Amino acid sequence: MRFSERPVDGLEIAYEGELLHTEHSGFQLVQVFDHPTFGRTLVLDGLVQTSQRDEFFYHEMLVHPAMLSHANPKRVLIIGAGDGGALRRVLEHPSVERVLMCEIDRAVTDVSRALLPDIAGNAFEDPRAEVVFDDGHALVMRSTETFDVIIVDSSDPVGPGIVLFETPFYEACLRLLDPNGVFVAQTGSPVLMPSEIRMVAKNASAAFPDVRFYLGAVPTYPGTLWSYLLAGRSLLVFRGEAGRRATERGIVTRYWTPDVHEAAFALPNFVQEIVGGGAGPLES
Repeated sequence: MRFSERPVDGLEIAYEGELLHTEHSGFQLVQVFDHPTFGRTLVLDGLVQTSQRDEFFYHEMLVHPAMLSHANPKRVLIIGAGDGGALRRVLEHPSVERVLMCEIDRAVTDVSRALLPDIAGNAFEDPRAEVVFDDGHALVMRSTETFDVIIVDSSDPVGPGIVLFETPFYEACLRLLDPNGVFVAQTGSPVLMPSEIRMVAKNASAAFPDVRFYLGAVPTYPGTLWSYLLAGRSLLVFRGEAGRRATERGIVTRYWTPDVHEAAFALPNFVQEIVGGGAGPLES
């Protein structure tokens, strides 16, 4: 069966694979395909979210830079991330005592656990993890619990999801962070989605004292090059410190390394221009 996504006008990214599962969850269309190259692939509303064979590109770069920017992360909040890949990487850090994961769509987690179990591994069975199915924005706005790290693995800022990219949400996240706390979120493709990065840079800078963007590669994401926001009151992101912490914690990776960590924050000029409010390379 052929399936495809259209990230921008005039561009279609097509795949072929066996359809293993499809359902309308009440929130979105949830599908799993078996792709000959990427293996089992989770697709939500026609957009590829993750696959068995390239998930580590994304999850390692979403989680480890933030976790390693904190000296002793014990309490972590994850918004979204229903496939469990982010939860698994957070739990690899031995100092973690509690992870609260809030996913709005139970079907995403149920399907991922049934058909893509290797993405989460045993994370959902870990006694340190609490998984709730709720609106992540609402949870953050009403919560009084504090966290060392907050990870937002959300969909793009379209429709109801836009609230996870706005200043009031960032302000609420800062309120929930301890003094040395770290916030991280995915912020889209700098090549194909520069407006998303411009919006996040403006809104996050109005809330967080320290805002930094970094980059990674994800083969199944449109444009391959992907961006992330790291924010807090004061951040440590240097290679030596991150590498020392990773060694002490026994973190084993396939994508992240101390050199990759440092290089990820060295933004190309065109990305710096977008962060500063300028046009992207494909914008007229």
